[in-house]
Amino acid sequence: EDVDIPSRRALITGATGLLGRAVFKEFNENNWNAVGCGYRRAQPRFEQINLLDSVAVHDIIHDFQPHVIVHCAAERRPDVVENQPEAASQLNVAASGNLAKEAAGVGAFLIYISTDYVFDGTSPPYKETDIPNPLNLYGKTKLEGEKVVLENNEGAAILRIPILYGEVERLEESAVTVMFDKVQFSNKSANMDHWQQRFPTNVKDVASVCRQLAEKRMLDPSIRGTFHWSGNEQMTKYEMACAIADAFNLPSSHLRPITDCPVVGALRPRNAQLDCSKLEMLGIGQRTPFRAGIKESLWPFLIDKRWRQTVFH
Repeated sequence: EDVDIPSRRALITGATGLLGRAVFKEFNENNWNAVGCGYRRAQPRFEQINLLDSVAVHDIIHDFQPHVIVHCAAERRPDVVENQPEAASQLNVAASGNLAKEAAGVGAFLIYISTDYVFDGTSPPYKETDIPNPLNLYGKTKLEGEKVVLENNEGAAILRIPILYGEVERLEESAVTVMFDKVQFSNKSANMDHWQQRFPTNVKDVASVCRQLAEKRMLDPSIRGTFHWSGNEQMTKYEMACAIADAFNLPSSHLRPITDCPVVGALRPRNAQLDCSKLEMLGIGQRTPFRAGIKESLWPFLIDKRWRQTVFH
């Protein structure tokens, strides 16, 4: 049978991950022919590609001839980057530079996903033109990735985003959703960071921004360079946990706010709020209110199913 395949082609790296799944779905459902690639969890749904294999990367890009490549694949866990710096640098920097070069070779628009952690968090909100000063190795590798992408592909776009949440396969997939167990087990007190100011952002919203950016670029080649996108609700992890409890009518009195700067793990910026006015002025953006987004993300993980009735009826 003749299936009408859309003529606009998008390639998504890291399509098995939290953000990549949302980006793949967004393009797929909005009249793009989307192909996702992943590594460990790729098959059967996505192409299995090792991004460190330059021949494999070259082949898929030349075979598929994408108009847009959204590069979501990265080592994004700061503490893992500190412990495995070489592997993280290979993926976050070397693979990104190679992808940018291959994208330029076929005239594809590359969107490289970066992070608010390129900033030190001392003077927010940050515009795209502000000087980065990453505090941890993760932020440094992502900043180096930005540089090699633009060196190899001057028409590329960098999209910096903050802490993400959304439809997770496991609670540990997001630093926001991972708190749900602590919220639900109210019989023991749980310490929650109340120092670092965050801006939790729904992956659906980032996916929509990527698609809008891609579609605008197809009409306007001047769309390139660095952009910021973020949710606009400022919350510490303690405040997020309380909001999660509230969304599900669960107690929150066992959650303890810790206002000291954390001493373990990679250094984090205190407040790396992103100024998103550049994209907003282009008419690009989408924001899901945190309570609505977190309820949609977490209800499958509710332990006490009786709560489902009270939450959804």
